[in-house]
Amino acid sequence: MAQALGEDLVQPFELQDDSSSLGSDSELSGPGPYRQADRYGFIGGSSAEPGPGHPPADLIRQREMKWVEMTSHWEKTMSRRYKKVKMQCRKGIPSALRARCWPLLCGAHVCQKNSPGTYQELAEAPGDPQWMETISRDLHRQFPLHEMFVSPQGHGQQGLLQVLKAYTLHRPEQGYCQAQGPVAAVLLMHLPPEEAFWCLVQICEVYLPGYYGPHMEAVQLDAEVFMALLRRLLPRVHKHLQQVGVGPLLYLPEWFLCLFARSLPFPIVLRVWDAFLSEGVKVLFRVGLTLVRLALGTTEQRLACPGLLETLGALRAIPPTQLQEEVFMSQVHSMALSEQDLQREIRVQLARLPESTSGPPPRPQARLPGAQAIFEAQQLAGAQGAAKPEVPRIVVQPPEEPRPPRRKPQTRGKTFHGLLTRSRGPPIEGPPRSHRGSTSFLDTRF
Repeated sequence: MAQALGEDLVQPFELQDDSSSLGSDSELSGPGPYRQADRYGFIGGSSAEPGPGHPPADLIRQREMKWVEMTSHWEKTMSRRYKKVKMQCRKGIPSALRARCWPLLCGAHVCQKNSPGTYQELAEAPGDPQWMETISRDLHRQFPLHEMFVSPQGHGQQGLLQVLKAYTLHRPEQGYCQAQGPVAAVLLMHLPPEEAFWCLVQICEVYLPGYYGPHMEAVQLDAEVFMALLRRLLPRVHKHLQQVGVGPLLYLPEWFLCLFARSLPFPIVLRVWDAFLSEGVKVLFRVGLTLVRLALGTTEQRLACPGLLETLGALRAIPPTQLQEEVFMSQVHSMALSEQDLQREIRVQLARLPESTSGPPPRPQARLPGAQAIFEAQQLAGAQGAAKPEVPRIVVQPPEEPRPPRRKPQTRGKTFHGLLTRSRGPPIEGPPRSHRGSTSFLDTRF
């Protein structure tokens, strides 16, 4: 069954032509090589100017200052003010600070700090010929109209080759997955190769473990979870998909494996990544449910899709008017799906998976739900893996010479007048003294 699953997952990528791998097809108006690049680097794109819902420049400056303050004291911020970090990620990280914020959110900066020189060794080492050939064939398919990846000998494609090769050497048991290409390409648009590599490691091993391995066991589990959530949240859409025979493996792998890099306009892709790196895989489910609702949410839309091909076409070609950045992200974050709901459904579907499946079973417990969980796990690992405490030195002090005990003067039954008499000689003549209790100390005559 794992082999059949692999065929189902690869089929959507291989049957499409190279134009489908542009990532943000809705923003590209044609292959004209001499057109001006937009603010994201796409040649001929339509994002040269901010859209109508784009925040004003003053608000962007305020958000930049907030992010500079939070990232300057990152450990304190994550320990005490993570809710503020999450809300700022939902509003969108300023473009000028994504290179600073993404490695902090996913924990890549800790991995890079703990493994100095690892990426350089992997980048300089010769790669596996099998994976190198496959990666080289896919390089030109990753955002071919982006200025970084236009030239085969440019720094974009060569950096992408090095990052993907380094991951195959870092995890030889997993190798290379075709969906890692657009993920690594988006990272390279914002980060140097070494930081992009460690972010890719965190995405593949912490956010989405079991997605990019040879069996893709986690993709099958999440597909069942997605259908169960559709049945609960969008029952009419779920019924329509069952009637026309559209299973989740026909459209969901391209969405989740590529983190929607091939399916949404690029400004929305970046907003989805901001929230995903903060809150985890829950964001992918919310985005997928929102897309299905936009494509098939009304009766008219479902009637216009009587068969399998029409339904798949509707899911892959949502009108741009429904994909306005601020409105779409507001719909995503308002989707009634909490982390507790998702984990509960994962446990239910995990128990229903047949035991006869080949390959390793899914391990959803290895997936951490966002930046806060990653930060806490790295803090705990750092505390446990810290340097062993030094053995305390035993300093032997020479014993002090015993001092003679201080003797308390014996004054029981003796008066102060008597002590003076013995020390100074005979007392002064005076009237006879009575009992010591009959005269006060002040009346004593010396």
